[in-house]
Amino acid sequence: MNERGMVIVGAGECGTRAAFALREEGFAGPITLIGAERHLPYERPPLSKAALAPEPEGMKAIAEAERFAAADIRLLLQTQVVAIDRKAKSVELGDGSRLPYEKLLLATGARPRGLPLAEGSGHCVYLRTHDDAEAIAKRLRPEARIVIIGGGFIGLELAAAARKRGGAVTVLEALPRLLARAVPEEIAAVMTAAHRQNGVDIRCGVSLASFGDEGRGVRVSLQDGAEIAADLCIIGIGAIPNTELAERAGLAVVNGIRVDERLATADPSILAAGDCCSFPLEVYGGRRVRLEAWRNANDQGSLAARNMLSRGEAHAAVPWFWSDQYDLTLQVAGLVDEGKHTVRRDAGEGAFILFHLAADGRLVAASGIGPGNTVARDIRLAEMLIARRAAPPPEKLAAAETKLKSLLAA
Repeated sequence: MNERGMVIVGAGECGTRAAFALREEGFAGPITLIGAERHLPYERPPLSKAALAPEPEGMKAIAEAERFAAADIRLLLQTQVVAIDRKAKSVELGDGSRLPYEKLLLATGARPRGLPLAEGSGHCVYLRTHDDAEAIAKRLRPEARIVIIGGGFIGLELAAAARKRGGAVTVLEALPRLLARAVPEEIAAVMTAAHRQNGVDIRCGVSLASFGDEGRGVRVSLQDGAEIAADLCIIGIGAIPNTELAERAGLAVVNGIRVDERLATADPSILAAGDCCSFPLEVYGGRRVRLEAWRNANDQGSLAARNMLSRGEAHAAVPWFWSDQYDLTLQVAGLVDEGKHTVRRDAGEGAFILFHLAADGRLVAASGIGPGNTVARDIRLAEMLIARRAAPPPEKLAAAETKLKSLLAA
């Protein structure tokens, strides 16, 4: 514990990927990966899907204990890091011990945004951890009345899971439509219709008034006077980056721990990656963003490892998101709000893709929806076109017979 090496705070997707990437890149010194939970590092996307299925899958570990041992990665679970001493280049653990570092990676992730109105209710819960998912799954029994606050990705994935378990589901969204911050209205409309066809009561543009526990359930009151009785209320209204450790160490925070294109903070010995950091996206002219996505966590974990070894590589990946609900898969490459014009392409089986073009004709995003993997290949090709800053002719993007691979070649 006293030998100086690489220390990673946060044993999620990003931190774990970084630890193994350090070994893959040839680093032979000490690596310590520190996690606050009791479980081995695990995948989070299944928590709102497979973990809540009628026959739930067990926890999907990112790596088993044997792999950590084989890679000589010291894994500290149920361990809190309470302070960073930048001058001494060490972290203080919850038990008062100190761990020196050569380079420190903060991959502290994010936590659910709290809803003050619901504080104190024993029937209002959040989903972030495997333990959260297990507790929710036990209450998703047939005929259970479930209220979900928030019509974003997490809220809707939870709604689909609850309906598959036979629950009566109501989704409450403050904005005029679902997925308002995530996808174009045309795609959100398809997902909204799918939920309604599957029996979900969707109410948009509503304002919450109060929550009150009633025996084994909760009553949700709205500002318009409506009341909804539920056995369980699940709150999914966004996430807050875990930046407190960085702030106490004097590091800059701007919608997350502020890093440059190499994921470095102002301290040359400290990097940050994943959900907890904001960084400039070069493909969008240096626009600073914070991304909560599996792909980003994985990509940045690998990039952070290389830059902990002083490779000096810039972040170049295009953002990519996905969501599975019922038999539909939604995928988005790039940042939709960068687009000024939209071109639609039908992909068969009711699927379609929207290509979002900047004012100069450059492709800046693509969003698609359809059953199964119908849009996956074209979204991947669009992602490559975005990375190349291509400006394909709109008529070719719209034509279903045009192979996007040919536009890449052009």
